[in-house]
Amino acid sequence: MIDYSKHLTLEEGKRSGQPCIRGLRITVYDVLSYLAAGDLIEEIIVHFPMLTREDIQACLAYDAENRILKIAS
Repeated sequence: MIDYSKHLTLEEGKRSGQPCIRGLRITVYDVLSYLAAGDLIEEIIVHFPMLTREDIQACLAYDAENRILKIAS
């Protein structure tokens, strides 16, 4: 699994403290919402050229790990 900590940041005053991609104002939730709506990774990158495939994979890894932690607790 990709090390999402290299791609995601948490800043208290930015986007209500939600995890963002590399300090940008694009959150993990934003990316997951686009994927859930059926957008392909390539389409997201076209709309947000500052993102990389690895950034999007980091969002998926973050979500997967946090879901596992919630289930385990």
